[in-house]
Amino acid sequence: MNDIVNPVALVDRSFYFIIGFSFVFLFAITLVMIWFVIRYRRSKHPSPSDIRGNLLLETVWIVLPTIIALSMFVSGWRSYTGLRNVPEGALEIEVIGQSFSWLFYYPNDKETESEIVVPVNTPVKLNITSADVIHSIFIPAFRVKVDAVKGLHTYAWFLPEKTGEYFFQCTEFCGTGHSDMTGVVRVVSQEEYEKWVNQEDEW
Repeated sequence: MNDIVNPVALVDRSFYFIIGFSFVFLFAITLVMIWFVIRYRRSKHPSPSDIRGNLLLETVWIVLPTIIALSMFVSGWRSYTGLRNVPEGALEIEVIGQSFSWLFYYPNDKETESEIVVPVNTPVKLNITSADVIHSIFIPAFRVKVDAVKGLHTYAWFLPEKTGEYFFQCTEFCGTGHSDMTGVVRVVSQEEYEKWVNQEDEW
């Protein structure tokens, strides 16, 4: 599994790239604006100047933003495809949203409610749908957020690289019990997972 690129890294890289450029341009434009206010204030330039036909300035103004916008698109596209291209051999879990809990079904028909148990360093594919109204499963730690719609089957995948517990919730208002529609992803060792998934007792 070492050759699998974690989509979390791709999403974070794209986010920092875009937000970084945004801060750089905010800072640069603010400085230029302040310089113009001081340099061309009315007390020093009572008569405004009309500057036209600067080919170099117009070329830079068109080419530079185009390059930046395209680079942002490429970065975003890579993170998007990383989220959609599920690695081979992923553990598939069926996910059904209902008012007001999440149901998870494993390949051996083991069922959990509002709890996902997965082995560490194993890609996990969630096959998502709804039993009633629109829900949305959001697992912040793995950058997963997908709507669950009745009659529509969609999916998401993630790669848990550290053991531990990770919070998830429904982020589509689905009724009076919406705030109770939370749960936890438990990432355990492969040995613990095999023991858990094959036992009939509760976790």
